[in-house]
Amino acid sequence: MGSSHRRWADGGYPIMKRKTQRAVLIGSGMAVLALAVGLAIYALDDSLNFFLSPSQVQAGDNIPSNTFRLGGLVEDGSLVVDGEMNVQFVVTDRVADIKVYYDQQAHGLLPDLFREGQGVIVEGTYGQNLFTASRVLAKHDENYMPPEVADALKEAGEWRGEAPE
Repeated sequence: MGSSHRRWADGGYPIMKRKTQRAVLIGSGMAVLALAVGLAIYALDDSLNFFLSPSQVQAGDNIPSNTFRLGGLVEDGSLVVDGEMNVQFVVTDRVADIKVYYDQQAHGLLPDLFREGQGVIVEGTYGQNLFTASRVLAKHDENYMPPEVADALKEAGEWRGEAPE
């Protein structure tokens, strides 16, 4: 009888004890939950957008290689629209300026509220001293500025308005 396994008289193995069943069930549930969380984080990684101010972009601090958001004010006198519906303008935080290119034929017309001197957030990629925007978000009323833009202006010491809504 050198066998280390117990067998029933009918040749089968004994049924797991209730504690062992509960531990296996809890362990399996935790493994499935960990897998689901891992897959969700992996899926969200591509859809996360980082926000940077022109000063941060010019300093070169952790500029993402993929899509991110740039926010600030549209510099007065910088808006140029050519006959091909290509738009160029400068986004500033009053410390640094970043030139932005936006193709209206490819990505749609600029928002109605977009104009010089107003807050804006542009989404796209940065390379060779040019931000290529795929999306332009303008403020939605006279008293609103995106909180990210307001925070960037406060950091630069250029904030002159009320607290963001």
